Amino acid sequence: MRSAAAITALTLGALSATSAHPSPSVTARQADANPFVGKKLTINHNYARQLEQTYEAFIEAGDELNARKVRTVQSTGTFYWISNIATLPALDTAISTARAQQGQGGEPQVVGLVLYNLPDRDCSAGESAGELTGAAGLRRYKAEYVDAWVDRIRRAPDLTFAIVVEPDAIGNMVTGQGIPFCAEARPIQEEGIAYAIQRLQFPNVNLYLDASHGGWLGWADNLPLAAAQLGRIKAQAGNSTRIRGFATNVSNYNPFVAAVRENYTEWSPSWDEDHYTQSLAPFLEEQGLPARFIVDQSRVHLPGAREEWGEWCNVAPAGLGRPQGTDTENPYVDSLTWIKPPGESDGECGLEGAPRAGAWFDEYVQMLVENAHSDIVPAESLQRPSYPWWPW
Repeated sequence: MRSAAAITALTLGALSATSAHPSPSVTARQADANPFVGKKLTINHNYARQLEQTYEAFIEAGDELNARKVRTVQSTGTFYWISNIATLPALDTAISTARAQQGQGGEPQVVGLVLYNLPDRDCSAGESAGELTGAAGLRRYKAEYVDAWVDRIRRAPDLTFAIVVEPDAIGNMVTGQGIPFCAEARPIQEEGIAYAIQRLQFPNVNLYLDASHGGWLGWADNLPLAAAQLGRIKAQAGNSTRIRGFATNVSNYNPFVAAVRENYTEWSPSWDEDHYTQSLAPFLEEQGLPARFIVDQSRVHLPGAREEWGEWCNVAPAGLGRPQGTDTENPYVDSLTWIKPPGESDGECGLEGAPRAGAWFDEYVQMLVENAHSDIVPAESLQRPSYPWWPW
């Protein structure tokens, strides 16, 4: 998956028309309880196992401090990505893992999932192109992918789910319509997202539609268009359908609160994700949409790492950001969280030797650990995390 450069959006007449008619049937600020309060994001054991090589690299280098940070990260929850039909069994793993953690003396769980398999996804970059395309792909998306999600989640009423829906899609719909492939994909993708919303209407499911990030849709011209596009999809799903809110900065590197305002943000009201969520919220409320957010902080660039927001691939230097936390002093934000598992490559770009998108990039994750946020406190012991439900 990619995160695009800041682009001034094309004026989309259909979106402007939508923005003039907010839906009165949707409560703008949902009264539902924040699903992250009092719950722990479920640990992804496959991700924790991959970190063993990072741990071994630090041990071999005699770096015990960072080795103990790795042990902490192995006990930190991350979202599970279900990126094609073949990876649907990972849903079963996530559910069984959460039940085990919750049922054997652990904290109540929130299961983080990313629904990511739209036809013609990543239409403007191609680093994360998926398996489905066109109308035929949409039929498979509905029948073989989304409906399989529904079957599994219906059987898990005992768990709380936070589901991020289709990263990057909205950004491409707003700013990518000058690319013929994206323009052709848009109606198919709108229908696919609306279908997923309709089908995942369970009381224990909290849907967060992807809303890109401040460097992409946070510019003054793009904010109303982004909200209008989100409103259009929500209307297509039906005004009676429920979503919790929106996810920002998925797989990108923007800090929640920037220590330094970068030069390339000079003309943007959204120079960090804190400002982006607050800039976008009023436009969402005009659409009758819930102004609630989760913000990915799995990877955060260090000041000066980028010359422009358009640098989105394996950005360096960067570090692990703040893990799950609901105390943000931003009334719109449900939680900071780790949506992108830090350590997976963005693609064969950015740094020399970077592997394909989604592949493990251990040299990169070592850098992330070394530059980790101070909230990543080194574990007291070098021993692997050991819990009754941990299937090492």
